[in-house]
Amino acid sequence: MKRLRGAGVGLRFRHHREALESPPAALWFEVHAENYLGGGSAPSTLDAIRRDIPLSLHGTGLSLGSAEGLDAAHLARVKAAADRFEPALVSDHLSFSVVGGAYLADLLPLPMTEEALAVVCANVERAQAHLGRRLLVENPSTYLQYRHSTIPEWEFLGAVAARTGCGILCDVNNIHVSCRNHGWDALAYLDALPAPAIGEIHLAGHATRTFEDGRTLLIDDHGSRVAPEVWDLYAEALARFGAVPTLIEWDTNVPPLAVLMEEAARAADLLERIGHGLARAA
Repeated sequence: MKRLRGAGVGLRFRHHREALESPPAALWFEVHAENYLGGGSAPSTLDAIRRDIPLSLHGTGLSLGSAEGLDAAHLARVKAAADRFEPALVSDHLSFSVVGGAYLADLLPLPMTEEALAVVCANVERAQAHLGRRLLVENPSTYLQYRHSTIPEWEFLGAVAARTGCGILCDVNNIHVSCRNHGWDALAYLDALPAPAIGEIHLAGHATRTFEDGRTLLIDDHGSRVAPEVWDLYAEALARFGAVPTLIEWDTNVPPLAVLMEEAARAADLLERIGHGLARAA
């Protein structure tokens, strides 16, 4: 198992050949766990890639917010993938995506209540016990709020980490998107997160939808370069959390690997100037 350092990129199927034939130097890859749970050539290709390049395994299907509990079969498949590919980190989302045994094609938001918090903590503890490792839980991007929510999202996430010992995958783009959509203070969100729990940072692009009445909504579509406002917020995150391994995500209109590398180089520069500079000052 290789430790993650610096900035990495999300490895997508169109990059497999290049990653095998001309692997980038000083880089790590993150892959979506569900893309490598079945047969075909993808798992064996990843076996070859990860011999030289560190990996992070990012899930979308654990459904940590499901009141019915975790799908034992899916959890077993994720464990088998983690055992096979030996990723440095394993993560999933603060959301739910399974109802009545049916998998929904989205990461749906949770009500921020004590009942939901108990459900998430129980599921995270079960996942960690089965995987035999610490899980990172990613903050969501959201477009609505439940009227009966009683706990601010940042406090909810911090409570999950405190009660279960899990880590936090701090998605800076998601913080920006959610704070703009709901009128929250992004810096206050960062300040409320427990710095020792931050195990990884995500950066991505987003889209803006404008309605006829002039309202706007930010959409976390992972389909473009990181926005200037997100780079600024990332610098604030590094000033608080230090040099945390950082990933560039790009899932729609996926560009050549060289474009992802350009974004990763910018993240690496900030990591060196702010994150590592903070560590040296300490």
